[in-house]
Amino acid sequence: MYVLYHGWRSSASRRVRLCLAEKGLAFESKVIDLTKMEHHSPAFLKLNPNGVIPLLILGDGRSLYESGTICEYLDETHPEPPLRPSDPFERAVMRNWIRHVDGLIGNLIIFNWAHSMAKVATQWSDAELAEKMKNVPSKERREAWLRTARKPYTEEERQEARDKLKVGLLDRMEETLRKTVWLAGDRYSIADIGTVPFVKRIEEEIAPDEMTKARHPRVVAWWNAIQARPAFAMANIGPFTV
Repeated sequence: MYVLYHGWRSSASRRVRLCLAEKGLAFESKVIDLTKMEHHSPAFLKLNPNGVIPLLILGDGRSLYESGTICEYLDETHPEPPLRPSDPFERAVMRNWIRHVDGLIGNLIIFNWAHSMAKVATQWSDAELAEKMKNVPSKERREAWLRTARKPYTEEERQEARDKLKVGLLDRMEETLRKTVWLAGDRYSIADIGTVPFVKRIEEEIAPDEMTKARHPRVVAWWNAIQARPAFAMANIGPFTV
């Protein structure tokens, strides 16, 4: 059986749980408390030197990280139902979507970390903060922690992040869905799975006014179809703030 180190509200973790649910694959759940920085502990860093979740431990003890990579591995080793297009061009489109969405993660962090992460980080003393930062391997994540702990994002920065998510994601999705049923062609794929956590956060908090039939009708239809899939409920996708 697979072992999944994940967080219930982690966007990348939601991707992998959704993929596992679509495949009907069981896994042992190891929930990582991000507010306690368990993903930066020496024990976890031995499994994943990048210090991020999700992390999938295979039956032979080997480990995989990066949610897009994990999803592709699961589709290759458990080909039914297929979650990658059979056409090489559409598979390339799928991977481009995953990379594109991953490039927007910084805009999502601005909102996600304002909840439980900020409540914890703002209570640390300067000495505690400096000590904890020693174990964070990523410069980008260190900067995110520092902003969360000491310099909360301004409303101007939050609006800029909203705009980037609207233009870079929702508008792009709307245009794509004029031509295809799903993001990488006419079959549901990892491109759609990779986008789900972002759209979920946009709908529930970041920019719910954009998730309307008047503003993005094709995205709304796509989102309704996603939520109707049995795997959506099985994967425990939300809500974020509970």
